[in-house]
Amino acid sequence: MGETIKCFLIWVFTLTVCWLVVGFPVVALIFISGALLALGLQIVLPMSSIALVAGFILTANVIILLGAAGSLTVWGIHPHQSPGLLWLNPKTNKQTPAIFAACPLTCDSQRAFEAQ
Repeated sequence: MGETIKCFLIWVFTLTVCWLVVGFPVVALIFISGALLALGLQIVLPMSSIALVAGFILTANVIILLGAAGSLTVWGIHPHQSPGLLWLNPKTNKQTPAIFAACPLTCDSQRAFEAQ
């Protein structure tokens, strides 16, 4: 049970980050259309159209996010099995050396200082 909850929470976090970073243009379009919808509803519901549209958009985003995380968890897909999320796998311990852009200029001088 604890592993399932952990898997669900990791999926929620990962999907939230992906939605905010990768889906930013889609989010911008959703909120632009929501603003236009709120302007249209202003005639019918003068006091609460903005709150209604904003609440609907946020609720829909949360339901979709939790539904996707729940379905991935129920299907048994663990985040560490996903090929794009290799950093979540605790068994993977690949150490890659740091390569800096200035290394061709400074690495040789560093070796010269170490030799002295």
